[in-house]
This record gives sequence, C-alpha cells and structure tokens, in this order.
Amino acid sequence: MDEQSSLLALFTSSFLSATLLPGGSEAVLAGVLMAYPELYSSALSVATLGNTLGGMSSYVIGRLLPDEKAMRSKIGNKNRGLEWVHHHGAPILFLSWLPLIGDVLCVAAGWLRIHWLWAVIFIAAGKFARYWVIATAIS
Repeated sequence: MDEQSSLLALFTSSFLSATLLPGGSEAVLAGVLMAYPELYSSALSVATLGNTLGGMSSYVIGRLLPDEKAMRSKIGNKNRGLEWVHHHGAPILFLSWLPLIGDVLCVAAGWLRIHWLWAVIFIAAGKFARYWVIATAIS
C-alpha cells in the first residue's frame, strides 16, 4: 500500500471508529507510522480529522433527536453521559475519545444543543491527545 492509500485507510478507519460502529483506528495509525515514519505529522492530522468528523456525526445525530424519549432509546437507560454533558458542558467532550462513553457524550452534546464550535474544539483536542500519545509511543 502506498502513502496516499495508507492515509486514506487511516482517515476511513478513524472516522468509522468514532461513530457507533466498532473500529480500531489506533492499530491502523500504528501500521501507517511503522511503514512510513516520515508521515508522522500527516498521519496524526488525518487520524485526528477523521475521528473528529466521526464524533461530530454522532453530535449531529443528537441534534436530530426530537425528544427525551428518542434520546433515551439511543443511549439506553444509561444517562450518565447526558448528565455529565449537562453538568460540565463542552469541556467534557475532551473525553470523547473514550471507548463507548465517547459516543454517548457526542450524541448527548448534540441533543443538549452544545454550540457546535465548542464541541469541535473539545472533541478534536481529546482525539488529538490520544493519537499523539500513541504516535509518540510508536516513534
């Protein structure tokens, strides 16, 4: 696989793993960095962008949910994520990289109408921090 294809696969994996679909973008990032160490900055940027856009797709789903009943059907009876976002606001989205709870936080942020710009900033910061730790450990 060439460099461009590797970055495209990384973007796709990062995007999908930030949605409600399962994924392993960390392994793809590791593979790209081992095959092409010179792509450190590009791979980190692409992974962060894909994962942030995936998180924002969950945010949009939350924005589209019409009422509390629909929200509860999406996140189940576990409303801790909703409570966290309601209590802490946009900064809690820094934790959107966490498995399982991250998706709930993004959906809850959309449903609670957290301003999209703050959502992007905190989601991207959390996603970047996670990928930076992984990339630094590999390099």
